[in-house]
Formats: sequence, C-alpha cells, structure tokens
Amino acid sequence: MSTVQENPRFIRLRVKRQAGEGAEARWDTFQIDYREKLNVISALMEVRRNPQTINGESVEPPAWEAACLEEVCGSCTMNINGSIRQACTALLDDVGERSGDYLDVTLEPMKKFPLVRDLIVDRSRMFDNLIKVKAWVPIDGSFDRGMAEPQDDGVRQMRYALSRCMTCGCCMEACPQVNDKSAFVGPAAVAQALLFNLHPVGKTEEADRLEYLTSEEGITGCGNAQNCVKVCPKAVPLTQAIAQINRDTTVYKLRKWMGLAPR
Repeated sequence: MSTVQENPRFIRLRVKRQAGEGAEARWDTFQIDYREKLNVISALMEVRRNPQTINGESVEPPAWEAACLEEVCGSCTMNINGSIRQACTALLDDVGERSGDYLDVTLEPMKKFPLVRDLIVDRSRMFDNLIKVKAWVPIDGSFDRGMAEPQDDGVRQMRYALSRCMTCGCCMEACPQVNDKSAFVGPAAVAQALLFNLHPVGKTEEADRLEYLTSEEGITGCGNAQNCVKVCPKAVPLTQAIAQINRDTTVYKLRKWMGLAPR
C-alpha cells in the first residue's frame, strides 16, 4: 500500500552572503513556515520581513535582484541547489531537498559575473558582448519603402526563437568555456549575431559580425559542451545558432582568403 507523504513543516534557506567582490563570504540560514507553491523570490521576501537566522541572530536581509517576476527580464538568475535558473519560476516544492520536517534550498550568486552583493551580480559583460557583435538593426532614418519582401517561414521561426533571449546569463554560467582563462564571447552573443544576420536590414553588418566571430573571442572558443541549450529558460536554439555561425564564419574566411566579396 502506498502512503502519501506529508508536506514539510518548514523551509530552510541557506544563502551565501558577501558584501561585495573580494569580501569575506559567509553562509546565513533562515527558516520560514512551509507554504505550497512558494517560489524562491517569495521565500526571500518572507525572510526580508524578519531577517533572523536559525541561530537567532538578526542580520541584514539578503540582497537579490528581480523585476518582472514572470521569467521575462532575466534579472533574478542565481544558482539554486547547484543548478542555474530563474528564481521567479523556481518553485520550492520542485527545487528543494526534503530532510525530515524541512525543505532545504541553497542559494548562491552566479560565478561567471562580478559580484555586487549577496545574490546580485553585474551582467554588464553580456551587454558589452552584444555591442561587440553589433546586435542591432542599423537605421539612420525612416521612410516608406512599401511592403518588405516576404521571408522564408523557416527563417522567420528561427529569428523568433533567437529573439526570445533575455540576457539572463544562464548559458554563460553553464558554459565551461566561459572562464578567466578564455576570451570566448559566450553562446548568447553568438546567437544574437545570427539573429541580426538573418534580418534583411541587419544583414548589412554581417561581414563585421563574422569578422569579430573569427577572432580569438569568437566561435572557435566554443567547446560544444551544449550545456547552454540545456539551461536556457527560453529554449533559445543556442547550439543550432552556434553551428550555423560556425559554418558562416568558415565560408566568410574562405571567401576573404580567395579575394571574394562577402555574401
């Protein structure tokens, strides 16, 4: 006969605390009453109401970043029980580890970005990378040129899938090639380069994007671990984009070596 397991009574949040980059780290553990369907952000907000550790010590509430609370802004990315993901969609019932009357959850900041404080990191690197690959459509004016040419539906679907990226940093955190010893720009920037190369107007900057992606920071830095696509919360086809850019940069370099104009 199967028995239904009772819900835990408490939630224990173990949070890594640091005042800033290079500051001494410590761990604070907080306890709150269990409630069903509580997400990590809601649990942190509960702790903020009474920031007292399980040892009875009153401390400053943990600092974290969040905005939309619906997995759109990408700002609440953190390591939750060792897995990188969005805190707003991380239900404690799904990510927590049961231990008797407790549901245990460990929270750490991302490790591939400079620490600001506690669970907040500086993701400027990702936005700087978008500048490097010219992730925009160049427009210096606006005028009516009539209806645009129809685009292949497969290309349209790929563009839409790539446009879902919210620069959350999950792919960068999971990528083993993104580290202090590598100049690799990361999977997100590669995918965004493809997005704008597929755009009829954005394509005018394709040669510059491919030139950059053939540099030391570019596509050759990818080790094809495919961790990025596994952790992406928006199912962006990162490995497909990397494969396409790999092909495009090869064709670009061959044409350049042969003295032919970029296509």
